[in-house]
This record gives sequence, structure tokens and C-alpha cells, in this order.
Amino acid sequence: MENLTISYAEVVVRLLATVVLCGLIGLERETRDQSAGFRTHILLGLGAALFTLVSAYGFPEFTGAALQSGGRGVQFDPTRIAAQVVTGVGFLGAGAIIRRGVDVRGLTTAASLWTAAAIGLACGAGYYFGAAATTAVVIAALYLLRGVRLYVVSRFRTAFGVLSVHFADEGAEISDVTRILGRQGVRIRNTDAKIEDGRAAYELQLRIPPGRSVQEMLGEISALPSVERVGVTGLHEVE
Repeated sequence: MENLTISYAEVVVRLLATVVLCGLIGLERETRDQSAGFRTHILLGLGAALFTLVSAYGFPEFTGAALQSGGRGVQFDPTRIAAQVVTGVGFLGAGAIIRRGVDVRGLTTAASLWTAAAIGLACGAGYYFGAAATTAVVIAALYLLRGVRLYVVSRFRTAFGVLSVHFADEGAEISDVTRILGRQGVRIRNTDAKIEDGRAAYELQLRIPPGRSVQEMLGEISALPSVERVGVTGLHEVE
């Protein structure tokens, strides 16, 4: 008969390992000013670890009876609680995702919460190597791949936004602006013209090719003598 219990010291070690590993991931999220940060990741990991400990060692009499029966009488599956943790964490992760118009925020935080739960499960089961290795890879991905995303991936993405151009008088033409956009390879998807306080104003929905500098484009447009004010709103990127 295998040992169906573990010492209090081993329980503490597993919980402390969870705190350290999940805390490292939560610390990165905290430095990014995310709502689910240091404490949230630790609490989630600890909960997952405790569920695993209870599932594996919380019912020694029941487990012993199941082993003695050889599966013919009492049925016992220590992974059932762990499986429910995986499902439950999905709802918590969904709460970290925020959608504002076409922009979606919180996906990385939701994924880090899900991973923290997996690390907690691994620590609770005593699989320290898997938990530590996963934490190292997650930290590397969160820190190092951020630079890759900013300096490499963004160069291959198409951006969309709304260009607002306000002219000094009512009779100003938008043709000079469209010529600048055409030279930059920017595609105009829709144009809306209106008069505000006797001055012409335009809103142009743009499709901006990869590698184009929005600030350079705005500087060139604002240099036109007839342009009083220019700006871009709703700027987002898609792969």
C-alpha cells in the first residue's frame, strides 16, 4: 500500500513554491499596470495547488478503500478536482478581457492567469521541475517577446484609423491631403465632410500599410497652409 499522506513540511514547500513561481508571473503583470497582478496570480496559484493537494491527499481513507478494492467497489479519481480547476479558471480569465470597440485588452493577462493555475496544479502535485520550467518560459515570453512584437511584428501589420482634418475656411479642398495619403500608400475607405463654425472638416477612415509612420504623415498634412488642425483617432493594428 502506497503512502496516502504527505508531511506538513511537504505541504508548506509545495505552497511556497507556488507563491514564488506564480508571484514572478504576477509581478510582471503588476509592472504593466494590469488589474490582475501580483496578488491575484499568487492567490489563483495557491487555490489550484490546494485543490490538487486535497484531491490527492485529502481523503486517505477513501483512497485506501479504492486501492484495496482494485476498482471493483469504490471508484477514485484524484484528477477530477484538478480538471474542474482548469474549467473554472476559464471564467476568471474571461473577466480580465476587456473589449473597447474594435480593441481587445487583457488577453495576455487572461492567459497568464490560466498558466498560473497550471503552475499551481503542478506544484500541488509535486512536479516542481515542470512548474519551474514553465515559469521560466512564461517570464521570458512576457519580457523578451514584447520587444520582438514592438520592433519586428509591428512592421508587418496593417493599421486602421480615422483621420480628422480641420481647415481654416469653408471652401478648403481635401485634395492636397488625399495626395499626401496616396504617396504614402494609405487607402481611404470612407470620407465624411461637414461644416463646423464656418470651417470645413473631414473625417477619413484609413487603411495604413505596414511600415508607414503615422506621425510623419500627420506632420506633412499639418504643414499645409489651409490645415488648421489634424489628428488620428481609433488607431489599431491587425495582422
